[in-house]
Amino acid sequence: MATTMKTVAVEDVNVTFEDQQKINKFARSTNRMTELKDEIEAKKKSLQNLEDASDDIMMLDDDSLRIPYQIGDVFISHTQDETQEMLEAAKEALNREIKGLEGQVSSIQQVLSDLKVQLYAKFGNNINLEADES
Repeated sequence: MATTMKTVAVEDVNVTFEDQQKINKFARSTNRMTELKDEIEAKKKSLQNLEDASDDIMMLDDDSLRIPYQIGDVFISHTQDETQEMLEAAKEALNREIKGLEGQVSSIQQVLSDLKVQLYAKFGNNINLEADES
């Protein structure tokens, strides 16, 4: 039985200043995208907390009960309807923020895919642009 060995020739590719700029931009964009994804997750948790609070307030039987609502460092008591309106406004604002962040992530992903095409075209297997999933 004959065994064949494949040898991978490592090409000696010169890295120009422009190439280094693209690599740096790729790294910065990847880091920014990770930060944005973390921020989106935090905002989604806050949104879930607001939805839970809204559900809890709807279950209250006593309409005359005043509900404390935190604004900054201060709690202000409001009626059930006022608190519900404030929660809805906060949820809408949070949803807009999440959509804006997701739009930023989408545009960064487009930049990253363009850079990947350019860098893999020049460096081939000599460069690894895939994120570590650890």
